[in-house]
Amino acid sequence: MRQSRRMSLVEAAANVVIGYGIAVATQVMVFPVFGIHITLADDLTLGGIFALVSLLRGFVLRRLFERLSWPGQRQKFRYLQ
Repeated sequence: MRQSRRMSLVEAAANVVIGYGIAVATQVMVFPVFGIHITLADDLTLGGIFALVSLLRGFVLRRLFERLSWPGQRQKFRYLQ
C-alpha cells in the first residue's frame, strides 16, 4: 500500500516535532560546553530553522522513496520491511 502525500507530511512533521524538542534541549546543554552562550529565544529560533529544513527534507525523501517503490520494485526492498 502506498503512503499518501498527506500521511507523508504527517509522518515528517511528527518526526520534526520530536526532533525539535531534542535539538533545543541538546543546544541548551551542549552550547555552553563549547563557550556558546545564547538566549533561550535564540535556541528556540535556531531549532525552528533546523526543524523547517528537516521537515522539508523528510517529506521530499519520503515522496522519493514512495516513487521508487512501485509494485514490481517492492519485492526488491522486502528485506527492508
